[in-house]
Amino acid sequence: MAQPSTAGPAPAAPAKISEKTAGQVAFAALVGTALEWYDFFLFTTASALVFNVQYFISEDPVQATLYSFGTLAVGFVARPIGGVICGMLGDKFGRKKILMITIVGIGVVTGLIGLLPTHASIGVAAPVLLIVLRILQGLAVGGEWSGAVTIAVENAPPAKRARYAAMPQIGSPIGTLLSSGGFFLVAALISEDNFDSWGWRIPFLAAIPLLLVALWIRSRLSESPQFEALMASGETEHAPVRRTFLESWRQILIGMASTLLGVGGFYLVTTFSVYYGTSILGLPQALMLLATLVAAAVEIPILIWGGRLGEKFGASRVILWGGAAAVLAAFPVFLAVQSGEPVLVVLGVTVGVACLSLPYAVSGTALTGLFPAKTRYTGVAIASNAASVISGFVPMAATALLAAASNSIVPIALLLMVIAGFTAVSGLLIPRWSVVEKGLLR
Repeated sequence: MAQPSTAGPAPAAPAKISEKTAGQVAFAALVGTALEWYDFFLFTTASALVFNVQYFISEDPVQATLYSFGTLAVGFVARPIGGVICGMLGDKFGRKKILMITIVGIGVVTGLIGLLPTHASIGVAAPVLLIVLRILQGLAVGGEWSGAVTIAVENAPPAKRARYAAMPQIGSPIGTLLSSGGFFLVAALISEDNFDSWGWRIPFLAAIPLLLVALWIRSRLSESPQFEALMASGETEHAPVRRTFLESWRQILIGMASTLLGVGGFYLVTTFSVYYGTSILGLPQALMLLATLVAAAVEIPILIWGGRLGEKFGASRVILWGGAAAVLAAFPVFLAVQSGEPVLVVLGVTVGVACLSLPYAVSGTALTGLFPAKTRYTGVAIASNAASVISGFVPMAATALLAAASNSIVPIALLLMVIAGFTAVSGLLIPRWSVVEKGLLR
């Protein structure tokens, strides 16, 4: 088997990085990803609770839900396109410039969704406009996480990159807490009819003030010293997409598998479980939203712990361990949700999220370690967003499997096991194909 390209750093050495700067950059990346996931999770939760009623009208509720989850998937299809564009521009002109653009796009589109008329008001134009906005949101999100984790890693001391690379990942549970918490609070304060008619819009409109805060913090973010060194030496890549596909296609496949559980598995355990609990089991919306809230709260310390484990043992081992844990937990997780007992439902969702959070904590370290600095933004964007395309269809596939199996959770648990298995195997392959300097991955 041929060894991967091991192109070294650019001739101009990057400036020495202080932990203070690393922390500031990681925090700025975290704030941006928190807004990103807040906006994206709003859409996923609304897909399970609202859009199938307000935008996709059908006499068959399963069909309406499939249409709703299909719109969710459209955003994931748009993500790799946005990732390729943002990655290419980020490798040419700088990580910070592109990250300012992506965060504005995410916040503005989410606010517009909160103002969008329903099918009852404007007919078929409503779902069409919802799909258009979802595509625009997907394009912006496609370049956000990959750029945030890249700039966090490149601004971190080599020996502590796993620690700082875990910071942007914490934006995911924070986004979940804010989005699910917003829905939970609104649902608790108003009637279910009012929630379905107008209350669901409030969390979407709240994205605008959150965007202003995120913009102010991100404006203070430092550019990557590795990119500045490439610029100073004239060594930036003029065709990063072409070079990435030609020289790093194996790394793309491995990177996809390594992130699949953290994204696809998450939507299966959370978004699909919300639909399954409310629409199939008849459980209260508040209970299912509470389960996602508790899981998100537990996810934060798990991500921090996962980053420390990655620092000590290497990202690849943590990915392997997390994937294996999710395989073992798959059936217990969905059996707990199926029980309908509130404590078990919350426990099942929480355990599922905890298992998949381990590999997610170090996925930024692993992905950035698979690509050289010249094409790192592009490579990370392509790999992570390609995995997101698959992930976007997971709730839809799970809904179809559930219907075909007469509401049995067996195929759903098997689906989670398959996803986790791919991620676990990637943990075995990552060390062989890492192209970065010693210290990022061991």
